[in-house]
Amino acid sequence: MPTVASTARVYTDTTGTYAEVPILLTPSGTLLPLLDYCVSRQHDRSISWMKKLVQAVGLFLDYLDANPNEPQHWHLYRNFAQKLYAGTFSLETGLDPSYLCWEVRDWKSSNSIQIQLTDFFNWLGQTNTSASLLNPRYEGSIYDKKLDYAAYIYRRNSAFLGHTWAVNPRTEHLTSFLTRPKQRVATHCKEPPEFPSDRFEELLFKGFRVGGRYDYRGMLITLLLHGAGFRDSEPFHLYFADVHRDPMEPGSALVLIHHPEIGIAPDDWRDEKGRQKRGTRRSYLTNKWGLLPRTVITGRRAAGWKNPKLDGDYYMRAWWFEPAYGKLFLQIWERYIEQAVMIERNHPFAFVNLDREPVGGMYTIDTFRACHAAAVRRLNLPYGKLHGTTEHGHRHSYAQRLRRAGISEKLLQTFLHHKSIDSQAVYTTPTTSESLLALSQAHEHMRIRNLGSALPNDLTILEE
Repeated sequence: MPTVASTARVYTDTTGTYAEVPILLTPSGTLLPLLDYCVSRQHDRSISWMKKLVQAVGLFLDYLDANPNEPQHWHLYRNFAQKLYAGTFSLETGLDPSYLCWEVRDWKSSNSIQIQLTDFFNWLGQTNTSASLLNPRYEGSIYDKKLDYAAYIYRRNSAFLGHTWAVNPRTEHLTSFLTRPKQRVATHCKEPPEFPSDRFEELLFKGFRVGGRYDYRGMLITLLLHGAGFRDSEPFHLYFADVHRDPMEPGSALVLIHHPEIGIAPDDWRDEKGRQKRGTRRSYLTNKWGLLPRTVITGRRAAGWKNPKLDGDYYMRAWWFEPAYGKLFLQIWERYIEQAVMIERNHPFAFVNLDREPVGGMYTIDTFRACHAAAVRRLNLPYGKLHGTTEHGHRHSYAQRLRRAGISEKLLQTFLHHKSIDSQAVYTTPTTSESLLALSQAHEHMRIRNLGSALPNDLTILEE
């Protein structure tokens, strides 16, 4: 296949600032239209979004290369959309003569790819950069020209309707043969994959004990997930300066996870005269540490941010449930600080590499996930999303415990940091056992009140 995804630092002018974005490499070099698009969206799109876009454009170019002789452009778009959903392997032989080797994708993944490509082609058609006489880059790259031409065809023929790529507006009599958008099937929310709360204490004090030593760092992150309901990426934006003793709750930790870019800089930022400087966390990272926020870098050190509802001036507070978790966090935090204070570091982030190289470097999400999985397996628990034993299962457990405690939906929204109250439905769906118990209790209620029943309790199968 002709494309390979990578990352690059992009300098857009003569200043020293740069953007670190995913790129797509072709035999002719970097795909410049896609690079321009990613740079233009870096202020409002995440690195993970860009990676998915790069993957989508790579799939489209691969499909163009595998089908160079398709005379009807609208056929090309339609067939590409169909192959995303159906895959490219022959059902009879199990082979793929095109060598694309695409597995079957679900409707959600297929539509997501089409939506991203539609937006990209919209942008490319509107900017029309290839028409500029001042931009000679298109002379050297056939892949740039392919994308430009695809955007031109898109704007001329409106071949992409919404995100379906399904209708050729000039061929009405063929519409019955065209792809129809897959209808979203309405389902009840899946069984909430929550971590078993009765095993949490064991996870902390047995699972995170290795070689006779506690992994305080892993314990702290897991407490933030299970006791305060954070997403697994959010603790990786925490600074050392963000943990305090709670003045309203003696002996408990007050933890504030600030927005990684626009959050207020900590108090240790000083000018040459020792005066405290004011600014955002992005400016603090850039000027004091020579770093970018973890939301805009690529590689293992990156950490996502889901644009949550914030509690104050660009931060999220840890709302502990139960309160004992806040006190336990503070005790473990003090033990962790004794370890971390002895290690030299070149960043302000709270969780650092204590033993592995680079010592003092940023602790990564992938490393934590591996440690968490190992801790779960030490308890002889099955590891996986379906069992609720991944790191995200703690957020589900947090939400379920709040629901069972009778917390209102509005407060649940606050504690889970959801912008939309509808977002918490997946976290607060009753379990199957709770649903069955409710049905049993409702039946018993009817029996006690003599409201009647279609069948007796001692039902037996009648013999013929």
